[in-house]
Parts: sequence; C-alpha cells; structure tokens
Amino acid sequence: MGESPDIGKREREILTAIVETYISTGEPVGSRTLARSNRESLSPASIRNVMSDLADAGYLEQPHTSAGRIPTAQAYRFYANQLTGEARLSPADEGLIQGSLQGLTDVQEFMERTSHVLSLISHGVGVTVSSGSGQRYALEHVYFQRLAERKVLAVVVMRNGIVRDRVLRLTDDLTARDLEGATNYINQNFRGWEMEAVRSEIARRVQQERAEYDRLMRSVEELYAQGALATDAVSQTVFVEGASNLVITEQDKERLRKLLATLEEKERIVSLLSAYLDARQEAVRVVVGLEETVPHLKNFVLIGAPARVGDEVIGSLAVIGPTRIDYEHTITAVSYIARLFDQFLNEST
Repeated sequence: MGESPDIGKREREILTAIVETYISTGEPVGSRTLARSNRESLSPASIRNVMSDLADAGYLEQPHTSAGRIPTAQAYRFYANQLTGEARLSPADEGLIQGSLQGLTDVQEFMERTSHVLSLISHGVGVTVSSGSGQRYALEHVYFQRLAERKVLAVVVMRNGIVRDRVLRLTDDLTARDLEGATNYINQNFRGWEMEAVRSEIARRVQQERAEYDRLMRSVEELYAQGALATDAVSQTVFVEGASNLVITEQDKERLRKLLATLEEKERIVSLLSAYLDARQEAVRVVVGLEETVPHLKNFVLIGAPARVGDEVIGSLAVIGPTRIDYEHTITAVSYIARLFDQFLNEST
C-alpha cells in the first residue's frame, strides 16, 4: 500500500503522532496533547483542523464519550507502511532471543521456542507454523506406563532423538498387560515408520483386524484416540503462545474467548498465515484487520514472515495482537528472528 494522495507532510506528521501516542497511552488523543509535543509549534486550533481532515479521509474516529480521536485500521496501515525498517532491537531483547534459540538444532524445537520468544517480545500471541518433513519424524519406539485408573504416561521417541511425553486420560481403563501388548505391537510393527503413516495405518488396522485382535486393538485404538501418537510430528505443526497477553480490560474477555477458539483450531491458524504470508516475500508483512479470513479478528493485526533455511521455506512465524501494538518493535523482532532461522539451523546441518 503506497502513500495516500490526500496525506501531505503536516498531515503525515500529525497522524504519526496520534498513532504513536494512542499506542503508548491507549487513550483518545486530543489536539492539546499534540500541541504540547508538536515541533512546529502548531496551535491546538490548527491541529484540530488537520485532525478533522484526517477524520474525513477515514484515518481517525471519535469515541462517543471523548473529545479525542483514535486511529482507524486505515491509519494503522498507513503508519506501518511509513516505518523505515531501520530500527534495532535493544541489547536486552537481542540477548533474550539469542539465549533462547542458540544451540537448537531441531526445526520443531526451534519453532516451539520461537512462538514463546515472540510472545515475550511483542506482548502479543506468538504463532509459528512449520511444514513437516516426514523422515525427521520416523518412529524409534514408544513406551506406555499406567499411572492410575484411566491415566497413562505415553513416551514417544523419534529416530532424530526427539522425545515427547504426555499424560493421557483414557475413557476406558487399561491394565499394565494391555499397555505392554500395545507397546510391543507398535514397536514391532512400526519402528522406522513416519509418524503420519503410523497413525493412518493403526486407524486402518483397528477397523480391519478388530475381530482377530479384539482386546489388543481396543487398547491400541484407545491410546491412539487419546493422542498417544499425536506428537509434534505432523505434516504441519502449529505452536501458539501468549494468548493471555491480550486480556487487558473487561471488554477484552469476550474478544479473547473468540481468539482462543480460533487458536485452538489449528487448521484455522494454518489457513490464516497461508492467506497473508507469501513464501516468496522477503520482508515482514503487516496485515491490519484479519476479518476476511477470521471474522472476529477484525480488530487484530498480524505481523509475520516466512521462515527459511537456505532456499527452503520451512514454515512461517508471526505475532497476532491488537491493532494498538508496538509496530516498529514487533516488526523488528519478527525480522530478526526470521534471519536467525537461516543462521542457526544452517550452522547445525
């Protein structure tokens, strides 16, 4: 989006000041506030005239209970487009990112940690989506241990050394003998298989072999259904962290509830990032208003970029936050971390 023809130098400076003031304070911005910080020493009356023109052009709106104005989505888009991209992260933020990601050699672990770091840095929701590579997730073996009635510990070990464990809460209770049989069955039949193939084949055999292996397959089916093999090793893995950052006021609670419903639907996250992030793009993309893909995300912004290792796009990373986000800081952080993917993961190969 290029510079709008109805925005001159003075209007641009005042609009930028309004957006930055509103991001900082969260309060509608009045002409007197701007007059106190205006370098051209414009009077409140002159600033009011400019603000009125900006409102007519669709850049500002006025809450009913306030004399001040707040930016519209159009204003945020304009503001983000004016950022030069020359900002630098603080040494503290660079240290936090480097310390969190340095030394990681597995793509999935890198993605998972990145969602956490993005959340910390932006105070928004950090989201990463990785495009899986099947052989990375070949199964080495599984282990099941009964912890209590209808509660089982599942440990899944991959051939690349990744270990995932989770506690399963089952619908039907399984004995230690049931679990031993399921462990032996999976390890003897599926060692070396890619994880998606394991899950698909078990689902098929559950139907085909139920009569012959009724008790065993009931155990395997129950473990499968409860997510024993639903590790991070899927074709597209989604990591989301920091949704609680969006709870600021009472009215945010309903907005957060809707956002969480979206984030829990992993396919919606993949489609959301796919809709706005192009693997061919080089720079960070800023999208204000996500309602075209998810209607109740109208007042949110997505700041994201593809994640590359060499020429291969291995996924994408983004921050989803309220439109009143610190754009420059978040854009800089996303860009910095995207470059680290290539640097760190290439060093490990």
